[in-house]
Amino acid sequence: MHKKLFIPGPVEVKADVLEKMAAAMIGHRSKDASELQKRISHKLQQLFYTREAVLLSTSSGSGLMEGAIRSCTLKRAAVFSVGAFGTRWYEMAAGNNVPADLFESEWGSPTTPEMIEEVLSTGKYDLIAITHNETSTGLMNPLQAIAEAVRNYPDMVFCVDAVSSAGGSKIEVDDLGIDICITSTQKALGLPPGMAVCTFSRKAVERAQQVPCRGYYLDLLSLYDYIRKKDYQYPSTPSLSHMFALDYQLDCILAEGLDERFARHIEMAQYVRAWAQNYFELFADGRYLSNTLTTVKNSRNIDVSALNRELGIRGYQISNGYGKLKDKTFRIAHMADCTLDEVKDLIANINDILKL
Repeated sequence: MHKKLFIPGPVEVKADVLEKMAAAMIGHRSKDASELQKRISHKLQQLFYTREAVLLSTSSGSGLMEGAIRSCTLKRAAVFSVGAFGTRWYEMAAGNNVPADLFESEWGSPTTPEMIEEVLSTGKYDLIAITHNETSTGLMNPLQAIAEAVRNYPDMVFCVDAVSSAGGSKIEVDDLGIDICITSTQKALGLPPGMAVCTFSRKAVERAQQVPCRGYYLDLLSLYDYIRKKDYQYPSTPSLSHMFALDYQLDCILAEGLDERFARHIEMAQYVRAWAQNYFELFADGRYLSNTLTTVKNSRNIDVSALNRELGIRGYQISNGYGKLKDKTFRIAHMADCTLDEVKDLIANINDILKL
């Protein structure tokens, strides 16, 4: 029996989107491929509220995160972490011999503008990497306030991991001054895993042109230059199946309406938060809660694995806590094409299993 997924990714994918993955192949150097990739880029510009270039990568979001920090750090990167995935970005820098420092918040607490100012004012850094939405803790960083702090340093390349928020939460890339905003298909965009996308500003282009060792496959400047010279084609064979589905799904997202889509995510988040506060506790600071996922503190000491087994019998799946938070928390995702009625159905089953 299929388990309906309420986990931080992969998410449930609509049947009509999955059908697009089975479309007949086309030549990846054909005019049809160029037109497909051009359509996708233009729609993603609407989703990200940007006029800057959009790059596609047949990889996970982690691929573009690694590509960003390697391609655009000339001097030193400042990586701010609010959980497991911010720390991973620092590990990518270290693994690529990119000079970087890690600035960690306590899990459940945000990166603050004051932290940004203290670090960037040293003059040591020319790239900053931020996690917008942290799925290990259920925290959404105050991106507007962070952007205002970064704006004081106009030479800084501003990179944002929006892997678990873009498509479910409004991110106005140009107004925020974000140079590289990264997401991937298997979360709030509502597709299978396997493709990542990012915005790529003119400032990022100019910085990458100065960096001598950007790698090969994940060299963002190479991707950028190639699509400009080759009419939106890519240097290596992309996942055309993902592109067929992404092209279609972006039409669905835009037809729903971006503001309506973001409002639906907030409505689902508020429902889960209210339930969690009534029966358990929220893990993250209540002022900075994710709109796409809720991390619930296991204040009742329930057996999370046993709950998930019983949910599986009923056709649902949630997620245990991540890393050091395993069994201390559990996580309920509410993103992509999930509806409030589906969330209510899940919660009713949890209540029944736990006799709440």
